[in-house]
Amino acid sequence: MFYLALGSNIGDRAANIHRGLEALTPFAEIDETSFLYETAPAYVTDQPSFLNSVCQARTDLTPEELLAAIKDAEVSLGRVKSFRFGPRAIDMDIIFYDDLVLKSEALTIPHPRLHERDFVLAPLLDLSPELHHPVLGASAAELWQRLNKTRPPRVMPVGGQLWRWGERTYVMGILNLTPDSFSGDGLTATGDPLARAVAQAQRMTVDGADVLDVGGFSTRPGHHPVSVEEEMRRVVPVIRALSSAVKLPISVDTFRAEVAAAALEAGAHWINDVWGLRLAPEMGALARRYHTPLVLMHNRTTPAGEDRLPHLQRGAVYADVAGEADVAGEVCRELGEVMELARSAGVPRWLRIADPGLGFGKTPGQHAELIDRLAEVKGLGYPLLCGASRKGFIGKWGGDQPVEKRLPGSLAVAVLAAARGADIVRVHDVAESVQALRVTDAITRRGDAG
Repeated sequence: MFYLALGSNIGDRAANIHRGLEALTPFAEIDETSFLYETAPAYVTDQPSFLNSVCQARTDLTPEELLAAIKDAEVSLGRVKSFRFGPRAIDMDIIFYDDLVLKSEALTIPHPRLHERDFVLAPLLDLSPELHHPVLGASAAELWQRLNKTRPPRVMPVGGQLWRWGERTYVMGILNLTPDSFSGDGLTATGDPLARAVAQAQRMTVDGADVLDVGGFSTRPGHHPVSVEEEMRRVVPVIRALSSAVKLPISVDTFRAEVAAAALEAGAHWINDVWGLRLAPEMGALARRYHTPLVLMHNRTTPAGEDRLPHLQRGAVYADVAGEADVAGEVCRELGEVMELARSAGVPRWLRIADPGLGFGKTPGQHAELIDRLAEVKGLGYPLLCGASRKGFIGKWGGDQPVEKRLPGSLAVAVLAAARGADIVRVHDVAESVQALRVTDAITRRGDAG
């Protein structure tokens, strides 16, 4: 096993890192990646900031053969020789190779300067904080403590943008291209759905949305299934139109890989899978291929027209702990399972987003407990998306309020979720949500990139 540091500070930095990972596959098997970090340049400071990550991988090559293969890969990816510590499109350094200690003219293992580099140690902590340095006699966590630096910000590339986690709560605006949306906002119920969708997207952009979530298959309780062809007919033309009409990243809300693939080709930048790879494991390969964020939601329901999902053999009832259902514990466990599916599919850690599944297969009381314990879900370590807007449990909390009366409750849940660590909230009412979250972020600005 070896650990490899990757960095880039010129060109499309995120694309360079992704291409660097892909360039390893002919001679190495990547087990896991760190999050992605943006860091100030070291040693030579008059140059652009870097994106950095570390991957853990396995190979049959010797250290010297591995170094040669990596250097060839750097050249194939466009690295041009420059002055020492200067700007580069891609830089890949072996930092550990098993517990080997090696010092030759061409290669030193462990990397001789890793202990002084926050851009190496910070991502290394994501993978193996207890990893032992055989020369310095300390773990990665101990080396980080000795460095005494602030953790650099974790970032996610999406649609040509770079999102920085921990600075604020991002807002995802909902575009429902269905006639049967539970919230009454389905854009295909009347009129020209494409024109209505573009107008709503432009309004949400002005109101402060950060990403738009486009869906053509209602998953409300009692929903009616639609064919793949119909879902694509609803979604793809709208995404194609939005890709030129607005400057925001576009998410496709689907659990079907065929729809996601067509949406990505039409201009989508993001996949929101409400069944978390359970129905379409190939969605992970799509996210890897297109370098798109992938939202993985906890969900114990079964979509209409589908057979019972394999992971529901344990039953939809939450496990009892001391006589009470441990909803948050079960959500955390099952989200861990779907994150493992994404890891196995090769989706980099920095593109995985967790969603606790508010509104799906839980009672109003269980929703209250889960929202109260969202910090535990955030403890899984992934960016957290919460979508509670206008949902039925909010109406039940308010005495069976109809959908049109649920805005105050929706804002309250969005604020509570943000205060408990949610990084993204998925909402119908963008302007009101943005205003409420500005206040929340001002009070609870977390700075929790570490």
